[in-house]
Formats: sequence, C-alpha cells, structure tokens
Amino acid sequence: MPKMSVIVVAAGKGERFGGKENKVFAQVDGQPLFIRALQLFVNREDVCQTLLVVGPSDIDQMKTKFGPNIAFMGVKLVEGGEERHESVANGLAEVADEAEFVAVHDAARVCVSAVWIDKVVEAAAKTGAAIPVVPVSATLKRVGDGKIIAETVSREGLWMAQTPQIFRKDIITEAYAALKGKGPDALGDVPITDDAQVVAAAGHDVTAVDGDARNIKITTKDDLRLAGAVIKVLPQKQVSRRGAFEEAQW
Repeated sequence: MPKMSVIVVAAGKGERFGGKENKVFAQVDGQPLFIRALQLFVNREDVCQTLLVVGPSDIDQMKTKFGPNIAFMGVKLVEGGEERHESVANGLAEVADEAEFVAVHDAARVCVSAVWIDKVVEAAAKTGAAIPVVPVSATLKRVGDGKIIAETVSREGLWMAQTPQIFRKDIITEAYAALKGKGPDALGDVPITDDAQVVAAAGHDVTAVDGDARNIKITTKDDLRLAGAVIKVLPQKQVSRRGAFEEAQW
C-alpha cells in the first residue's frame, strides 16, 4: 500500500468568520475544527505522517493549549507563512521520505467521509494527481460597484474544488519548487488558492473526482451549525460484522 503524508492547513486568517480567534479553534460537536480535520487521517493505514500547518500568529497558542493533544495524535506541528501557498510549501519541506503521495486538506473542512477520501486516493494512485469537485448548480452573477449586477456568468463546465487534494510526492514538490520565489501573482491575474492550481500550472494534468456537496468549507459561524448536523449523517465505511466467535467457528 503506497504511503501518504497529509498536510492539514490551518494557517488562514479566517477574516470572514469574525471574532478574535482563528476559526480553526472554533468547535463543532465539542471539538476544535483542526482536531476533527486531523482525525480524518491519523488512523488511516495508508497515512505515514500527518502535519498541521499553523499561522505564525497562532502557533504559540497551538503549542501551549493543544500541544498534548497534537503529540498524542502523533502530529507534527509546522509554522506556516503569510499566504496559503507559502504554508503548504513549509509543510512540503517536512514531508517524510517514505511518503509516496501527499494529501493537502483544509482544516476548515471537517464534513468528510473516509469513503470520499478513498476515491481521491484511488484516482491519484492511477494518475498522479486528483481532487474532489462538485458542479456549480446555482446561477452565477458578477457584481460591480454599488452592488449592481454587472453580468450573468455561464456555469457550463464550472466545478467547485474541494479537499483533500492528493498528488504523487514528486509532482507536487516539483510544482512548488517551480513556484518558489515568484510571488502570489506567479500564475497571472488569478490568486493562488489551491494546490491543483499550482500543479496544473507546472504542466501536470489533475484528475477530477466526483465530490459531495456535504463537504462544506466552514467560512462563517452559521456554517458551524450546519457542519454539526452534516457530520452525523456522513456515509460510513462498511466493516465486517463477523465477530470472534464466528471466526472461531469458521
């Protein structure tokens, strides 16, 4: 089984969430978001390493308040940068030699089923790079000055990217190496917002895997309540119902 290093990115500022604390410390069903995000990966058989990347302004709080939790889970703490792609680059620098693949996941996405992760892992193993996506179903409007509708944007062929995004290690490390030092406008007028964007810009195809609309990214406080409800109804992986007694009889 190919081994995978997981980078959980918790370095965003979360300005739309509001409040004094980073949203990754907000709780869903009694646990901080970043803990729930880590739990998606730490016990997977194909994961050899889990890294938590935290912004410079939050790393002291993470160490003092949650250090024991992180250590118990076997998670390595990494200091991030000012921009998301800088944080991912810092995580990549700490990836274990034994890892053949790297998964990058947003700490603000906690409504994820192991079944969905398996689908992305399978696709990445075949093609080298895969991400979950869902089709854009709503009508899109471009809004101009004064909140006036400027135009209607066609949604044909548009999909929303999700995480985890999974890549063969050499593909994502080479893509980030090519990006290094070029700045946030390295890919033109479009800001760098995810890792598939960096990998595609380096010339590698990225496979789209059918995601799920329940895999929401928590952006506002209202999303916390929605996430709490969604977590309870996520699909579960099937496990054998055969107990010890039945196995002994066999």
